[in-house]
Amino acid sequence: MEKPILDYGMNTTRRHFLSKLSLGLGSAALGSLLIPDLFKGGGGEADMEGLMAGLPHFAPKAKRVIYLFQNGAPSQLDLFDYKPMLNKMHGEDLPESIRGTQRLTGMTANQAKFPLAGSIFNFKQYGKSGAWMSELLPHTAGIVDDLCIIKTLNTEAINHDPALTFFQTGAQVGNRPSFGAWLSYGLGSENQNLPGFCVLLSRGKGNGQGVYSKLWTNGFLDSVHQGVQFSSGENPVLYLNDPDGMDRAQRRKMLDKLSELNQGTYNEFGDPEITAKVQQYEMAFRMQTAVPEITDMSKEPESIVKMYGPECLVPGTYAANCLLARKLSEQGVRFVQLYHQGWDSHGGLPSEIRGQCMDVDQASAALVTDLKQRGLLDETLVIWGGEFGRTNYCQGTLTKDNYGRDHHPRAFTVWMAGGGVKPGIVYGETDEFGYNVVKDPVHVHDFHATILNQLGLDHEKLVFKHQGRRYRLTDVAGKLVKGIIA
Repeated sequence: MEKPILDYGMNTTRRHFLSKLSLGLGSAALGSLLIPDLFKGGGGEADMEGLMAGLPHFAPKAKRVIYLFQNGAPSQLDLFDYKPMLNKMHGEDLPESIRGTQRLTGMTANQAKFPLAGSIFNFKQYGKSGAWMSELLPHTAGIVDDLCIIKTLNTEAINHDPALTFFQTGAQVGNRPSFGAWLSYGLGSENQNLPGFCVLLSRGKGNGQGVYSKLWTNGFLDSVHQGVQFSSGENPVLYLNDPDGMDRAQRRKMLDKLSELNQGTYNEFGDPEITAKVQQYEMAFRMQTAVPEITDMSKEPESIVKMYGPECLVPGTYAANCLLARKLSEQGVRFVQLYHQGWDSHGGLPSEIRGQCMDVDQASAALVTDLKQRGLLDETLVIWGGEFGRTNYCQGTLTKDNYGRDHHPRAFTVWMAGGGVKPGIVYGETDEFGYNVVKDPVHVHDFHATILNQLGLDHEKLVFKHQGRRYRLTDVAGKLVKGIIA
């Protein structure tokens, strides 16, 4: 009879076994507290170059993002990019050598002439950086030393929908995950009672361009990563309340039973979207308590109301959404996306842009100041800008005090604050006509790569395999803009 082979390396005493077990359980418990998503099942979550979702690739400088998207394209030449040459040559034709082979929209492609339109607004230099700022933005000018102003953003898209989709998803076509969805997928949530990605909409006084749910879609990622839209009505999140006649205990019992049924279906078919649906039901249940509290502005002190302006108490306004964005970010929401419509000024720009700036200037500056005084700006990246810029030549009839501007994707301005970007700098230069980039261009893919970097994510490693291809937010491009990183 053969003697059994004994593995003496496996021999252990009961005391030794229990001590090792306690250490393992303690480590697991600590990990689940530090990273709530650590032991969550995940479908395609393991595709991130072997890294777990919920873990950054390296130490982040920012934890979250508030994106103040100015939908319709603000005119950089009337707000940030001061060009005296345009005033000097007002009414003269844009030299063909400057325009080159630039693709034009159907609205100006048939113009015989391209008369240069100087801005009627006064500009002054502010802050240690000496940044030029229009008289339309006095509050933003007051925080210029906190801002990183990038004057050389550029994109290929020349019409609103593809340009807006490109900025939000990294592609001009639909059905790609939005920026917030990528962050939810890559980093998970900081607050289990609120979504990781929230969307807030407001409408200005100018000509508006529509925004659609495809801009905050999860695309081919699990549906738990889709943005949750807040409304200005009585119920900030639709369908969140319990049905009439159902109390909280009954709701909990119903969800538990529903979870059992879904688990059985998952065991049979293995579709990860089933578990995603369970997670959404559970999130909605927890949000029933969290959302009413966070959307209640009545407890904000008078000093905060004064800082943001009285409209911050009117739900659905830009000011109210900026204040709500601060509250959501303060509670750990990973990505808060604001869309403010009304910047599409093809005609009557001077009057329209005045109204838009009145809507956004004070509240945008207040948000940065509020975060800073709460010690949150260093870990929160605030972004302000649109999908492209505006031309230096006039669209339609040009007069001394009235003009319109067409779409301009070659060079436009955005600003950033906090989140580990350099404060008080102006990055990049355009030519004397404000038409072409002459120093430090920043493409949309570069912009995305840099934002992800500040959040501890390598844009080349944040990937998801779908239909045989590995996708990422920056597609097959993008490089870090190192000159703006603190």
